Amino acid sequence: MKFHKSVFPRAWRLDPGLRNYEMKPLEIDVLCVGLAAYDLVYVVDHHPKADEKCFASALLGCGGGPAANAAVTVARLGGNSAFAGYLGRESFGEMHFEELVSEGVFTDLVVRGDPQGPLSSIFVKPGGKRSVVTYKGSTPVLEPDQVDFTKFRPRSILFDGHQPAISLQVARVAMGQNIPTVLDAGSLHGGTKALAPLCRYLVASRKFARDFSGEKSLVRALDFLSRTAPVAVITMGEAGLVWASGPETGSLSAFAVDATDTTGAGDIFHGAFALAASRGEKLAAALRYASAAAALGCTKIGARAAIPTKSEVESLMLTR
Repeated sequence: MKFHKSVFPRAWRLDPGLRNYEMKPLEIDVLCVGLAAYDLVYVVDHHPKADEKCFASALLGCGGGPAANAAVTVARLGGNSAFAGYLGRESFGEMHFEELVSEGVFTDLVVRGDPQGPLSSIFVKPGGKRSVVTYKGSTPVLEPDQVDFTKFRPRSILFDGHQPAISLQVARVAMGQNIPTVLDAGSLHGGTKALAPLCRYLVASRKFARDFSGEKSLVRALDFLSRTAPVAVITMGEAGLVWASGPETGSLSAFAVDATDTTGAGDIFHGAFALAASRGEKLAAALRYASAAAALGCTKIGARAAIPTKSEVESLMLTR
């Protein structure tokens, strides 16, 4: 199987002070490593029952995937980001690649190949709840020698665990260089389990927290997570979040919005949080910023289309 690396023209700067114009890595706010998918979002008035046919009132096609959505979030919020992962050369992969480029995300670390990338069908129901079916097919697992991470110097790094081989290598290097790392722990699988103790910020869903800790109680689950990573956060959707940093714990309520579609709210939260971490924000401020961004992400159909801008987030934060 043959893979093709992107060229790296935008990720390099010429420094006239260096002999032979030696290349320097480009400084960016957030490097996002993991999954890129393409989403087909159907708006339905109820969840289809067994053997039932139904019609959607709206259909939206757009890029998706936790790490890819986080990279776009960073860009929309005024930061600069790079995405490292796989995209196929079929029509969905091409459309997604062009989306990333149009958003200003650095795509120099995207590996392209013939196998189709993941495709998700998302059914959005009244009240914003959704069901997701993802086909990963033969999406390749990337190896460290396929991605040259020396092209960038990130101020923070976000992982979603879906490309474990390259993620583990980068996480260990980041730990040694004291670069803030964020794990988007949406569900428990091999990648998120291995990365949890290697990341500074373990930002988890309720499902991951319970599955990873074996605890039904979120209080005990948070305590378990806080002994795994320096900072642990459990996000709970409209119920807000709880956090622990060393001996300190706290909670934060969610911003009240009229939810239309919750797809991608977690991806937006993680991207906004990683951007705040890259800027050295204090934990409380970073969580509040990320919560506002995620809330706005629930007000439109589709994860990618709902990612807010910097001014939209700042306006919402002024309300509370």
